[in-house]
Amino acid sequence: MSFILRVSLLLSSSRGASGSTAALTSSTTVFTLPVSSRSIVLTISGHAGAIVQARQLGDELYAGVHSDEAILANKGPTVMNLAERLAATDACRWVTRSVGHAPYVTSLPYISHYGCKYVVHGDDITSDSDGNDCYRFVKEAGRFKVVKRSPGISTTDLVGRMLLCTKTHFIKSLEKKLAGEEGHGTPEERIVEGQQMLERMKLYATDASGKAPGAEVFFWKASQVAKAEEGEEERGSFRQLIEGPGPKPGQRVVYVDGGYDLFSSGHIEFLRQVLLEEEKLAREDGWFSEQAVNERLGKGEDYPPAYVVVGVHEDEVINQWKGINYPIMNTFERGLCVLQCKYINAVIFGAPFSPTKTYLNTLPRGTPDAVYHGPTSFMPLTYDPYTAPKAMGIYREIGAHTFAHVNAGEIVQRIMKSRDMYEARQRAKGEKASVEAAAREREILEEEQRKKEAERA
Repeated sequence: MSFILRVSLLLSSSRGASGSTAALTSSTTVFTLPVSSRSIVLTISGHAGAIVQARQLGDELYAGVHSDEAILANKGPTVMNLAERLAATDACRWVTRSVGHAPYVTSLPYISHYGCKYVVHGDDITSDSDGNDCYRFVKEAGRFKVVKRSPGISTTDLVGRMLLCTKTHFIKSLEKKLAGEEGHGTPEERIVEGQQMLERMKLYATDASGKAPGAEVFFWKASQVAKAEEGEEERGSFRQLIEGPGPKPGQRVVYVDGGYDLFSSGHIEFLRQVLLEEEKLAREDGWFSEQAVNERLGKGEDYPPAYVVVGVHEDEVINQWKGINYPIMNTFERGLCVLQCKYINAVIFGAPFSPTKTYLNTLPRGTPDAVYHGPTSFMPLTYDPYTAPKAMGIYREIGAHTFAHVNAGEIVQRIMKSRDMYEARQRAKGEKASVEAAAREREILEEEQRKKEAERA
């Protein structure tokens, strides 16, 4: 049996819908059709929960991605172009295959062409430009299933953070947040919220089936938030939060770190390039020889030559360097984005901005064989944070690539340029003046930050 899951990327309000999420027979292919894709972040963080639920219904998940033209005609201009959205969809661990230029209205011949039995969607209604249900044909044929919409940030939430320059979304300590010791509400409410966040994290850490453990998660508790000078040494300790398979025999442990704010094609392509570089090195060592492959298969399954560990910086660390109200997404939201990516194997929350020798030598999976870094024009620094891995002889760089220019700053600028759409929504609420004032305030803060960065250089 085959499936199609269609996921709206505008995070519409939840409404009733027909269909069932009852367990299905084996050999089921799921097809996901992201609808609007205004922001790549929402594709990953806001809807990964729906995608993994759809993946759990069958054995395969196909992801359909609409063209820019189709989205413009039905919803409005996109923030990310088709190539960038496809990169994000391809990178999702639970997606078997992505299909570009998927039709906005799902037809039976289309899903049958890909061998898909059902369409799966969140519990909201998506309409075309004429106001008709995009799934009316598959619903009438009894080939439509519903999954619950996962809690998460919406497009409006993100745009609001960008325009209003708020920092209320920051998390001081994710470890305390998950334990119910940080946040708003009563102690009981904080505990419940922390438990729900932990369950989401465990779900996002599952393997390609969405059912078994897939990625490991650790906390790093440092002695200080972020060192400001090269000579300082950050010390701390690790604690495992979520267990996973761990490295397999022969795999090289690779470490990368970053903020991964507004997780996008720029981050994704960097991670993919890291794996490609490791595959190139492994090929030279005979990893892909027939004998080596058969030996791995004889022990159960084949697997890639690298085990990628990703360090995610805390909100305060990023804000110390980038200012204004960066990161736009907090550490939990950014971590979920990284966790669902198929190019990674483990995530370390609270990773130090500068990986020292002490830190690298005490990583849970041992001293890494390589530390990779990519283009970082978005965050000018006063010192080289990678002096330790360079001195250890394990530092490697990924050069410029197709999506190297796509980072948090680029995404913010794209949205700011098209903020008239946001203003139009707010105008109906009588809030146009406040939106315009907020937008102007951000422009001033951005300019001040650029001056500070120029002084650092």
